[in-house]
Amino acid sequence: MSEYRFISLRQWPELKVKAAKWFSGKWGVPEEAYLECIENYLDHKTEYGWYLCVIEETIAGGMGVIENDFHDRKDLAPNVCAVYTEEIFRGKGIAGKLLEMVVKDMRSKGIIPLYLVTDLTGFYERYGWEFLCLVKGNEEPGTSRIYIHR
Repeated sequence: MSEYRFISLRQWPELKVKAAKWFSGKWGVPEEAYLECIENYLDHKTEYGWYLCVIEETIAGGMGVIENDFHDRKDLAPNVCAVYTEEIFRGKGIAGKLLEMVVKDMRSKGIIPLYLVTDLTGFYERYGWEFLCLVKGNEEPGTSRIYIHR
């Protein structure tokens, strides 16, 4: 069986277009917006990275780091965003390993703490994230949970 590879896009920049399209397909944010963020990372304009789990040429999971993940608390930055694992690869620890990779990489750059917006409960706590507060999403009627990793 093929091995899972956990990478930052700086390690495999030729995946940038494929990754932007993949993220866009999962979250409905325009592909161009992802590509712009990814290119800023690849060009060293930001240290906010983009991370993937790939098996052969298939993206199994991914996430990124951006300044703000579409919420009203601009002071809670940066945000881990676009966390997604393909359904057929769930339950294999991919998201957890990617989260640990992101935290380690950001910490090595002095970027602490990190924040993450989600409606899930009980998942992120397993990886050292703590519920912080509720935030209002941009142009959304309700609130979402925001977590912190110190």
